[in-house]
Amino acid sequence: MPSPALDNEPQHTTPLPDHRTPGLSKMGLAAWIALLVLLGAELMDMIDQSVVLTALPAIQESTGAGPDAVQWLTTGYSLPIAVGLITGGRLGDLYGRRRILLVGTVVFTTASLLCGLAAGPGVLIGARALQGVGVAIMIPQILATLHITFDGQNRSKVFGLYGAVMSLANVLGPVMGGLLTEADLLGLSWRPIFLVNVPVGLAVLLLGRRFIPESTVKKAARIDLAGMLLSALAIVLIVFPLSEGHLHHWPLWCFAMLATGLLALGVFLHHQQRKQNNAPLVPLSLFRDRQFSGGTAAQLTHGLLCGLFFMTWTLYLQRGLGMSPFHAALAFVLLSLGELAGATLAAKSGGRFARRLPQAGALIAAAAMAAYGLQAAEDQADLTLLAMTAPVVLIGFGLGMVSGPLADLSLARVSHENAGAASGLFNTAMHLGIALGTALTALVFFATTGGSPDAGLNRDAFMSVLWWVGNLLALMWALMFCLPKHTKYRAR
Repeated sequence: MPSPALDNEPQHTTPLPDHRTPGLSKMGLAAWIALLVLLGAELMDMIDQSVVLTALPAIQESTGAGPDAVQWLTTGYSLPIAVGLITGGRLGDLYGRRRILLVGTVVFTTASLLCGLAAGPGVLIGARALQGVGVAIMIPQILATLHITFDGQNRSKVFGLYGAVMSLANVLGPVMGGLLTEADLLGLSWRPIFLVNVPVGLAVLLLGRRFIPESTVKKAARIDLAGMLLSALAIVLIVFPLSEGHLHHWPLWCFAMLATGLLALGVFLHHQQRKQNNAPLVPLSLFRDRQFSGGTAAQLTHGLLCGLFFMTWTLYLQRGLGMSPFHAALAFVLLSLGELAGATLAAKSGGRFARRLPQAGALIAAAAMAAYGLQAAEDQADLTLLAMTAPVVLIGFGLGMVSGPLADLSLARVSHENAGAASGLFNTAMHLGIALGTALTALVFFATTGGSPDAGLNRDAFMSVLWWVGNLLALMWALMFCLPKHTKYRAR
């Protein structure tokens, strides 16, 4: 039967009695609609991270954007997300997760409209940054609401669907960007890639207000403004130079910003330690739980390997193997379809295998990565898209088995009153990991190529990247021993 949290009345989170939930198929209509709205909002957020990539040439041509402006179309979107996730999660805990989700949806939808109407690069970059603010407010509420609304086998399956949606977004983003730009609907060129968010956002607002349950902590307190500012400052000072340093050949100011960011992080942690009994932004008690801290470390490693692999892979495909952008995009589609299959398997497992499933996924991805490396070393410049299909799909399949179960198991023991804060921290770990992985490319890839388009240099550099990625997969597998071996279900 559906959880009573799915009644449409605002309520506080409450302890759960111990009895088993039925399968996902037995959830009521309201539960299904709430789930679809939440996953739809997640899909909208995730697609917008990649939909712009295939439209960049058209955007550059029509707006006159230079190389720096093009870079900021992605950096300007991702930086506010990384900065705002922790604060966004805590706002949901204190003021209502549904309410904050809808506020974020309004911001994101309005920003998408501004993107579609932008006449020049400056306005477009500003609107993209506003989109990032909306996403930072929305994303923690999605994970937190899934965590407190569903339980037991239902929650494991729901988190599996969450992982499948993330994989689907990886496929749909570049494809939608290319198709909508190529279609030139009503002579709007690239603009529909943003304008399509407007009706979707309105649907999330209308259905979310009706079907998503409200939840807050029992005693809402004032937001920790000092903590919010310190956390934002620390993340900006750390993520910005990691994202931009390789583009500017790591000047001194990058290292100065990093050092200052680490100092700001120390001040933030000291402030949070003093605030633990007075509504802190981050309840440090979360990290005393081995399951959450280990899972978050595994998520950071996951982001690290993704940031390192995907940037260098696209350069390897196009420069090392001479593929066109279209054929390189097809390789990404193959990997993403494998991800979707792995995530679907995870969703159907209903959490029965606990940590063994994401650990198996990490091992499958590592084995497939090794096979891909041997194949690339043997065939070198002659490796074709058809020949690499099997290892690429298996890499995606393994990674797809990780995302949903890792989120579910990492957050499983988090109290409902800290669900938003934990969700914000968990998502921040992924974004910080991606920034670190991007920075690592300077050491393990560009140090070899020197930015040269030479095919041989790019192939050699990518071989060293695969070694690093394999080791990161092994580290992620080891960190997942912090997750439970068996799952004991609890239901509402």
